[in-house]
Parts: sequence; structure tokens; C-alpha cells
Amino acid sequence: MPVYILIIATIILICLILSKVSNKIGLPTLLLFIFLGMLFGSDGLFKIYFDNYYIAEQICSIALIFIMFYGGFGTNWNKAKPIATKSILLSSLGVILTSLIVGIFCHYILKFEFLESLLIGSVISSTDAASVFSILRSKRLNLKYNTASLLEVESGSNDPCSNIMTLVILSFMNAQSNGSKIIYMIFSQIVYGIIVGVVIAILSAFVLSKFKFKTDGFNSIFVFSIALISYSLSILIGGNGYLSVYITGIILGNKNIPNKKPLVHFFDGITGLMQMLIFFLLGLLSFPSQLPLIFMPALAIALFLTFIARPLSIFIILTPFKCPIKQQLLIAWSGLRGAASIVFAIIATVNPAYTKNDIFHIVFFIVLFSISIQGSLIPLIARKLNMIDNNNDVMKTFSDYSEEIPLQFIKLLISKNHPWVNKQIKDIKLLPDILTVLIIRNKTQIIPKGNTIILENDMVILSGPSLEQECFGYLTELKIEKDNSWIGMKVSDIKFGSDKLIILIKRNEEAIIPTGKTIINENDILIINQS
Repeated sequence: MPVYILIIATIILICLILSKVSNKIGLPTLLLFIFLGMLFGSDGLFKIYFDNYYIAEQICSIALIFIMFYGGFGTNWNKAKPIATKSILLSSLGVILTSLIVGIFCHYILKFEFLESLLIGSVISSTDAASVFSILRSKRLNLKYNTASLLEVESGSNDPCSNIMTLVILSFMNAQSNGSKIIYMIFSQIVYGIIVGVVIAILSAFVLSKFKFKTDGFNSIFVFSIALISYSLSILIGGNGYLSVYITGIILGNKNIPNKKPLVHFFDGITGLMQMLIFFLLGLLSFPSQLPLIFMPALAIALFLTFIARPLSIFIILTPFKCPIKQQLLIAWSGLRGAASIVFAIIATVNPAYTKNDIFHIVFFIVLFSISIQGSLIPLIARKLNMIDNNNDVMKTFSDYSEEIPLQFIKLLISKNHPWVNKQIKDIKLLPDILTVLIIRNKTQIIPKGNTIILENDMVILSGPSLEQECFGYLTELKIEKDNSWIGMKVSDIKFGSDKLIILIKRNEEAIIPTGKTIINENDILIINQS
């Protein structure tokens, strides 16, 4: 057991390192996770033999729950509302059209069996939210015509439709359903999925707003469990779990719930871990030695999907809305395949339905092609199509946009001899961009006005723009030992270079913001900023 834990921990650390260097080497992060899995896999250097599709299907299905949830949770609905109709059509009718067009190509051109052709089309018909979000964020692609929001909502919401189509085709292939059963199956998947997602989200938002957990991290644990409940409850009553969890995510993500900032950080980390898991497992599960056997049909499907099927479905849907041609071209190119296609391919593989072709490795190749070629070229295509909007900020399309304009809050206890005692707010000279935002007086909160008078023992809260860590040269600590010549000296008397400044003094349990008159004592810990 310790050996397996060590291997898993090492793989996670390597994935984190790869995510850090991906931009520098010019390859998408998720592609590097796949290559890492291949390196550890049966045909790689470490020869870890893994071909258990059943275990992989269970792991990937759970991982996709959190990817879907965060896809909804991170979407800013206020920005998405103007393009909601287009996005919903793309995530439903667009998926159906893409799967049918690919299915026709596979059947009539590649000579696959008819139902197997439709199955391949269904599996690869949805786009990958994680990949799209990652590129829009990391490359800061500020796109015209609200295109970023359209891509986010489409990629975040089209997996359920692809999942439903995959299940329907598998039912036909197993001869388990007649027409009426299929109709009810589609109805229950959509209607029950929506109902469960909405109800769970409303109840969860109520609990989060009315009840406060004693431990800060319990909010994240609560929402974590809610995502699992939304998925599993929907499945149990015949709904589509992925649709439910996406709806739960998008409603909760756009509610004014307390402690939302930690939730964003928590699920950002969880989603990143799930992406590592799925793409690494894809690489581990694959046998690169088998790729030559499916290379030609897989390449043909990838090219047809990229240059014919996806653009054709986009033009059919968006042309009536009079969307610019260049916008439609960029949306067509940005249809990346990823985690969901992998999970659905594994579901098809473990299903008893007979397939003549190696669907898993065909999808594996298509995902490799999509992430490496399409993903890498999205920024270039956007520039060539003149779709970059320098007056916009793509980060506004995410519900955690406030993280991009952080504030720093400082509290000051007004002592008896403080220079602000008995002064009005308007008479206090502050640096530009610093604002007095709150006064706490005898446990009472006072919103300050210009004529508000500051009294002794007031707690004054100031705000100003905070800095990223990179804005500092670097911070160092210096402990003042008993033989240090600075003991008893004023800060103003210490001979520093122009590139150094004492910004904090730790003294016992106290943190002191120094002035020139502050005296250095033995055992003080000085925090020094050096450029």
C-alpha cells in the first residue's frame, strides 16, 4: 500500500509541475497529462499494465461530476443570459446534428455499422468545458460578440445531451428498448434531471444562507456532498445526473451565498485534480502500440469532425441569429473534445453492445488531435479572425471575477495618543486609493461619512488595492539576537540601502507596523522587503 500511495502522490506532483510549465513549452496542460499516463502505461517506460475499463469507467464518471459542477458554478449567468438561447441550441440541437453528421460519414464513407457509426458520433459530439475554460483563462482571450460566454455555456452544458444520445444508441444496439421506452427514457433524463438540479440547488442555497457552520471548511464539504447528491439522486429516479449537477452548479454559483471565495478555490483545486485523474487515466488505459491499427479511420473522423461536421452544425444554428461569419468560424474551431468524450467512450466499451471497431482508441486519438491541434491554435485563430476585443475582459464571464480585483483591508486600533483621535474623517490625510470603510465602536459597526468623528478605542478599517506576491522583490525574516547592534536603535537610525525596507516587526504575539521612531528590541523578528 505505501508504494501505491507514493506513486500516486508522485504522479500528482508531476502533474502540478507540468501545469506550471505548460505555457512555457507551448503545449496544453491536459495533453501533457495524457502523455504522462502513456509514459507510465503498458507501452511506456514504467510498464504499469492497466486495462480495467470497468474501474476506469467508475473513476472517470465520479471525476466528471465535479468537472460538470464547476463548469456551471464558474459561469457568470448575468453575462451568459444574452446568449442563453444560442448556447442551449448549440448544446442540444448542435450535439444532435454533429453526432448525426459524423454518424453518416462513418457509415457511408468509412463503412462502419450504422448503429456503431451513430455511437461514435454521439460519444464525440460534446465539447470539453475544462479545456475551453483553461484556454480562455490562461490566454486571457477577450473575445468579441460575447463569444467567450457562449463557448463557456455551450461546453459546460452539452455533455448531458451527448450522454443521453450515447445511452439511447447503446439501448438500440442491445435491443432492450422499443420506441415508447426510448421516448420515456429521453423524457425522464431531461425533465427529472432539470427538476432534481433546480430543487437541490434551491435547498442548498437556503441552507448555506441560513445556517453557519462552526468550522470554515465545512461549507466546501457541504457543497461537495451536494454535487454528489444531485448526480446520484437524479440517476436513481431516471434523470440525467450530469444535467442535474450542472444545473445545481450554475444556480449555486450565481447565488449570493456566504464564504463563496473559499468555495471557488476549493472546487478549482478539486476540478484540477479530477482533470489530472481523467487525462492521466486515459493515457494509462491506452495502448499506443494499437494506435497504428485505428490511425486512418480515427484521423479521418477527427478531420471530418473539425472541418465539416462541427462547422456545419454551427452554421445551421447560428446563421438565423445573424452571427458574424468570423464568430461562427471561431466557435466551430473551439469545439474541443476531452474528458466527457473519454468517459462516454469507456461507457460504450464496458457496455455489452457489440462493436466491431476499437471505439476507445478511436476517441483517444480524436481527443489527442483536438487538444493538441485545435487547443494550441485557438489564440492564433482568434487573432487571425480579428476576434480579440481589447476593451473587454474574459474574466468577467466567470462567477469568480471579483478575484481579479482584490482589496486589502487594514485595521487600526485608535489609542489615546493616536493623531486621529477626535478628528473628522474628511480632515484625515490618506494616501490615494485608500478609503476608510468601517468603524467599530463598542461592538457597533458605523459606516463612516466625511463628518464622522474618530474616538479613542475605535477600530478603524481601511481598504486599498492589494498586490500580487510577484510585486515584491522578496521578503526575508531577520531575528534580532542579543548581540545585534540594532537593539535599542530607532528604525530611522538603521543604515539600510535604498532597496530595503522594514515592513513589519513581530514582537511576542504582536505584529507592529514600524515608523521611523519604532525602537528595535531583542528577539524582534523583522520582515524586510528587498527589491
